Amino acid sequence: MMSSKTSMTGAAVVQSTNVPSNAKFVRNVPAERKLAVRVSAEAPAAKGIETTGPNFTANKDIQAIMDILPHRYPFLLVDRVLEVEQGKYAVGYKCVTANDNFFPGHFPQRAIMPGVLQVEALAQLGGIVMIDPTDAAQQNNFFFGGVDNVRWRKPVVPGDVLMMRVDVTKFNKRFGICKMDAKAYVGEDLVCDGELTLVMGK
Repeated sequence: MMSSKTSMTGAAVVQSTNVPSNAKFVRNVPAERKLAVRVSAEAPAAKGIETTGPNFTANKDIQAIMDILPHRYPFLLVDRVLEVEQGKYAVGYKCVTANDNFFPGHFPQRAIMPGVLQVEALAQLGGIVMIDPTDAAQQNNFFFGGVDNVRWRKPVVPGDVLMMRVDVTKFNKRFGICKMDAKAYVGEDLVCDGELTLVMGK
């Protein structure tokens, strides 16, 4: 049997004889999805990836990523791309798990994802932004050319989802040099950010 009463705000609150009156009903939205919406909102023409659903429908899944990047296990550090606009920006993530091969040595008593691998993951996402697999005339890879002003702000540990965003700030097509702003989050926390330089090559 169901009954209702009016709350202080005037909204109807439905109660059941089988549910405690103080029970709270909260919409279950994964924290990483909320963050993806927040990260995506900074896009030049934000698409609002909240429309992609709670399971993070991929713009590029792992197979599509492997078709673009030459990296393979254990050094492929992007699991899924949620948004990408060729030559402009991308949003993607890596699921950090206890099975990642760097954790046994970094560190045995306290597993922390190495900061340099966080930067590498951002650079791989940057490569996805710049490499066009449909362009046969394009040289087939972008290499890491440098990092500037990198900061690691909080540890990244097993169970975290490293949500990443890269934005192209400058691209010299003649010399194949690309500059990017890069940020990585866990939950609502900015854990790593900096400026990347990628260089086109074979």
